[in-house]
Amino acid sequence: NGKGVINHDSVSLDNLGIYKDDYLSYLKQDIMLLGAVMLEAKAIYYDLYQVDILNRLTISSLALSIFRRKYINDSEKNRIYILNDNEEQFIRSGYYGGHTDVYLPTGEHLKYYDVNSLYPYSMLLEMPAGKPRWKNNLGLKKTKIELKDMFGFIKAFIICPADMHKPFLPYKQSDGTLIFPTGRFIGVYFSEELKYAVSIGYKVYPICGYLFDRMESPFKDFVNDIYRRRLEAKARGEKALDFIHKTTMNSLYGRFGINPESTTTLILNKEEALKFPMEHEGFMHSEELCADRFLITYKNKRSAELQRKREKPPANAAVQISAAVTAYARIHMYPYIAREDCYYTDTDSIVVKHPLPADEVSATKLGAFKLEHDVTKGVFLAPKSYMLQTVRDEQIVKHKGAGKIMANEKWFINQLDDPHLKHTFEYELKFSRNWHKLLVEKKTAVAVERVRWGLVGW
Repeated sequence: NGKGVINHDSVSLDNLGIYKDDYLSYLKQDIMLLGAVMLEAKAIYYDLYQVDILNRLTISSLALSIFRRKYINDSEKNRIYILNDNEEQFIRSGYYGGHTDVYLPTGEHLKYYDVNSLYPYSMLLEMPAGKPRWKNNLGLKKTKIELKDMFGFIKAFIICPADMHKPFLPYKQSDGTLIFPTGRFIGVYFSEELKYAVSIGYKVYPICGYLFDRMESPFKDFVNDIYRRRLEAKARGEKALDFIHKTTMNSLYGRFGINPESTTTLILNKEEALKFPMEHEGFMHSEELCADRFLITYKNKRSAELQRKREKPPANAAVQISAAVTAYARIHMYPYIAREDCYYTDTDSIVVKHPLPADEVSATKLGAFKLEHDVTKGVFLAPKSYMLQTVRDEQIVKHKGAGKIMANEKWFINQLDDPHLKHTFEYELKFSRNWHKLLVEKKTAVAVERVRWGLVGW
């Protein structure tokens, strides 16, 4: 019968007592409906994969369980190797995301395309197998291996032509920001990405790295089977089942890239809380909860783990898989990003002026492009900040941050005319997350909103 209706704006501390019964009834119905949904999902997952979702905390760990139970072919030849800490840290430095860039700020009569399951498609390609072999001094004549013969993760000296308008190789700055620079730099990259970079004009000088054996993708049955199930569910109009298959398929690659560094939260008394920062290298912050009780958060540091057991690998993590998948995805996207008529890209999508070739467009083919929107007018201010007007008279607005409530068509046009335009306004957050106190709370804040221009080449 539904959970009823509550005007959340009218809820306050003053009327909690007056409407207590109504609020409790609403919350009970909400919990019962969620429970019913979870029971249905539990039945679906068990029926399809014989996996109990109650035994898994995340979708990614659930996807890994499904892969291991039904699809893995665990032979010596194609075994996924669990890295030790030194191997993991080196390869993780070559684990990057995708392009999210603005190339042209505004246009009319555009095409917005998405790739059908970009990362699952990339999982079908050759993967690094077995124990990696460390190779030093790759540039020396007596130890030189040609780049074309390498398969693995290579630290290399890179030269990107200064006149390359849309650079291909990513670079992670010291603050964690991902950029795609021209000029000279050093980084760790998947060998196949370096080979592609050379083909478009980069100069690459390998220094050292970990080389792997090639293996046929162990994920083919997993991806193809679940993608088929997803298409069948979509054809029947079963949106919930379509969503289940989509999230399961998209979550597996990221599980291999799970970071062994994590945070832990404890509740300690005052005396324990005062000692804690001096005794734990990874201490982050302390928050007083009440009399003699403090919430302490600390990071599980690699160095502390290495002192206890230097070679202990992160359980069920194989970042070489995730890094290879994201590298293949960037290679797949780049020819479309590099087009002169590309206005905008965000990981697995592009906005272009002219239609893509018919043989590259399909609503169902894995890895092909799907036409999402015919755009009559588009304004692109920065990564994840754009406005689209479609032929269906829909308006699509994407904008990060507090200023999202102001981001309408007029705001985008004004911001495009004057990139330095600033707006100061007060706004209310009904569900503000306080990570220090582990609370969700309501608060009012003041923001100064302006767009940091994201045009490549400006």
